[in-house]
Amino acid sequence: MRSLRAGCTLALFLFAWLGAASPAFAWWSDDWSFRKEITLDLSPAAADIAGNPTDVPILIRLSLGNFGYFGDTKPDGSDLRFVAADDQTPLKFHVERYDSQAQIAFAWVRVPKLTGGVNTDKIFLYYGNTKAGAGADAGGTYDANQVLVYHFGAPVGSLQDASSYKSEPGNFTAEVNAASLIGAGARFAGNQTISVPSTAGLRLAAAQGFTVSAWVRIEGPQQQAYVATLQDQGKELILGIDGTQAFARWNPNGEGVTVTQSTGQLTTAEWHHLALRAGNGKLTLIVDGTDAGEATITLADVAGTLTVGGSAAGANRLTGELDELQASNIARPTEWIKAAARSQGVVAPLVVYGGDAQREAGGGESYFATTLRNVTVDGWVIIAVLAVLFVASTAIMLAKVLYLSRVVQGNAKFLAEFRRLSDDPAALERREAKNAATEEEESAFEEGRESQLMSALTSNNETFGISTLWRLYHHGMRETMKRIEGQTAGAARVRSLSPQSIEAIRATMDASMTRMVQRLNGGMVWLTIAISGGPFLGLLGTVVGVMITFAAIAASGDVNINAIAPGTAAALVATVAGLGVAIPCLFGYNYLNTRIKEIGADMRVFVDEFVTRIAETYT
Repeated sequence: MRSLRAGCTLALFLFAWLGAASPAFAWWSDDWSFRKEITLDLSPAAADIAGNPTDVPILIRLSLGNFGYFGDTKPDGSDLRFVAADDQTPLKFHVERYDSQAQIAFAWVRVPKLTGGVNTDKIFLYYGNTKAGAGADAGGTYDANQVLVYHFGAPVGSLQDASSYKSEPGNFTAEVNAASLIGAGARFAGNQTISVPSTAGLRLAAAQGFTVSAWVRIEGPQQQAYVATLQDQGKELILGIDGTQAFARWNPNGEGVTVTQSTGQLTTAEWHHLALRAGNGKLTLIVDGTDAGEATITLADVAGTLTVGGSAAGANRLTGELDELQASNIARPTEWIKAAARSQGVVAPLVVYGGDAQREAGGGESYFATTLRNVTVDGWVIIAVLAVLFVASTAIMLAKVLYLSRVVQGNAKFLAEFRRLSDDPAALERREAKNAATEEEESAFEEGRESQLMSALTSNNETFGISTLWRLYHHGMRETMKRIEGQTAGAARVRSLSPQSIEAIRATMDASMTRMVQRLNGGMVWLTIAISGGPFLGLLGTVVGVMITFAAIAASGDVNINAIAPGTAAALVATVAGLGVAIPCLFGYNYLNTRIKEIGADMRVFVDEFVTRIAETYT
């Protein structure tokens, strides 16, 4: 029983572990031949993001260094698909640039949630489907609060905004640089600007806040240059650069609050991510994903024009290059801005590119794995019961194999010693008197109150271990000595046994042998239950699974082989599980039963040998 309880405990542990283990990734769709695993590393050693930002547009930058399979994709990259870590949920994305000849691509993927502090978040990139249509969704890549996204990849004068708001610039005089930080960018020489008229989304609501960010590279110190300005009726929200330090300014009606970069300088000729966040009574400057300064402000609504590269009045012009201008009508948390910045730079530690895998013929997973995915809840219940039965039976078989091996070893050792001391049958009893088990321990052994596994591992008798022959001998000699020592004839002790006494000794040994055989057979009933009950339980699961399959087909009215085959195959898994339990238990039962019969035969032979020797010695 202890072995059974240990087996059940182990089974429950295994099922809990399997339930908590990471899912085995299947193949999202058989139409795609290849996939790449991409890890999003937010650990302190990489992106150093502690929060859990949601709906972050992550840049996936493909090149020959991390993606050598441009030839396996469609020339325009329209067969690219991004799937979440569960390998089932497609993610919204769009491709800013895809050049299979130059072997470079920029894709933006909306990741629903990132887990701060870990390096286990994953997404999958699927490719290699010549029949795939366009799957990109630029507007869906961003949440409803993202009101402006300029990649600068489109020709001047055409639609620039990648968000769903589609805010076109009213004036665009900057020069487009096709080889900027992320694809194309905008170059400002001191007299160019981009202006975007106010829209229903592109405005500052004091209750919600506002966030604007951009990648900027300057060639030298600036003179109060404005990177981006939201202005209306004397109220200004400004993100700018003075000298080689970034600043943020809230200027309501001429009385401004300025936050200047508190530490460090902007390195010239290098790209820096600058962001301004206004909301919750605070004006925050964020440089390269890190808070660089903060001040308390009182916000007011601003529904004016967003000017990039200078002020609306034509002053405060920027000299340098700008890429990836984004604006949100809420105050984005720092971890959200940091996650975006950590995925977009030349060094993007947040995105770690893994290896590529090819779909196997017939699918990305085996037929057996496909079958398991279609097993119904009732089938899993039956399989779980069978798994517990299998683990418990296995534990019983292993414990009993060890136990019987120790019994055979002990019997061989005892028998050799017993026959060596054939002149005096009581010699072993007297020699082992100090090491003999107590009556309570002997009773525990015979009645099965002690685990067989524990008996095998912790034997009380150091000389003969758990030998059954030793116990028979001990019981026989105990009865013999009790009768011999109780006989007296005057002052002399009589050392003889009557036929009735010898038969009584035999009866005692037979009773002990019967109890020991029962002890040896302990737990075998569970193997017979597994042998006979396993297939029936499996059959029950199969019948129920087939019933559910046909009921679902009848309800849907879709009668075809594709509707019938998966459910039927999954239902048969329960029968396979039942046979998987019964067959090993059948082999184990026959082997153990044979060993027990051999030990029992040795015990019967020893009883006859012992009684014969006692009769010869004490008659």
